[in-house]
Amino acid sequence: MPYPHASEAARNRSPFADGDIVILYDRRRRRYRVPLYTGGSYSSHLGAINHDDIIGRTEGFIAVTSKGHRVTALRPTFQESIYDLPRQSQVIYPKDLGALLMRLDLYPGANVVEGGLGTGAAASAILRAIGPTGSLTTYEVREEIIEKAKINISQLTPESTNHNIVVADVYESGFAERAVDRILLDLPEPWQAVEHVAVSLRTGGVLAAFLPTVLQVHKLSLALTADPRWRLIETTELIERPWHVTEMSVRPEHRMVAHTGFIITARRCELFEEAPAEPDEPESISEAESESDAE
Repeated sequence: MPYPHASEAARNRSPFADGDIVILYDRRRRRYRVPLYTGGSYSSHLGAINHDDIIGRTEGFIAVTSKGHRVTALRPTFQESIYDLPRQSQVIYPKDLGALLMRLDLYPGANVVEGGLGTGAAASAILRAIGPTGSLTTYEVREEIIEKAKINISQLTPESTNHNIVVADVYESGFAERAVDRILLDLPEPWQAVEHVAVSLRTGGVLAAFLPTVLQVHKLSLALTADPRWRLIETTELIERPWHVTEMSVRPEHRMVAHTGFIITARRCELFEEAPAEPDEPESISEAESESDAE
């Protein structure tokens, strides 16, 4: 995960303060999300704990409830915060967000366009990666989800001021930006935006799309393959399987995060007016070697 901004890093290293969020973990790794405020108290089946016993202390300490149970107090990570977001649409899971950041090859100062806002999780991850010197423009057609997404983004990346949201249908209008570095599509029919993406993305730029079904993957892949401006088209699916490790056994956990979606990536390249004919390639290395030996 990309490094947070300097002010965010300083806040994370500081003691808990009024208004912060703390995650309490019990011995079974069950987690309890608690907004802190002076004079407050949190109660569960484990007992009660006063907020004042947490405020002023640095994360990582062990607190004891009124029933004598020990809980570990930590700040929520970016991944945990995404899991806690209010769901108004399907969220992109952290395992896929991490892969998207790498496959998009995001970097500080990059200019990025996003099609589809969703919960704002992807936008927040992008903003953390591009830093204050980059820019992110998100296109969203559903006005009713924008305000809630803005709240989520402000909580995940409170220092970000380089995010612009445009209300528009990218299938029809496309993107106003030109020569952008990266484009992410989280849309139900991204093949309708392929031409618009090719116009807005600079040569050498990266397109990534997140799709839940294989039929969507098929349509987008065919649309990209039919356009000679797109090269290195790849489709990936990530499956996350946690493991249970103790002194006596090592085994997969009974539950896992299996299919969540597919990631398609492609590179925008130059378009030749009349592409030269390419020689036929051998189907395998052994075939190439045999042709060389024959010569």
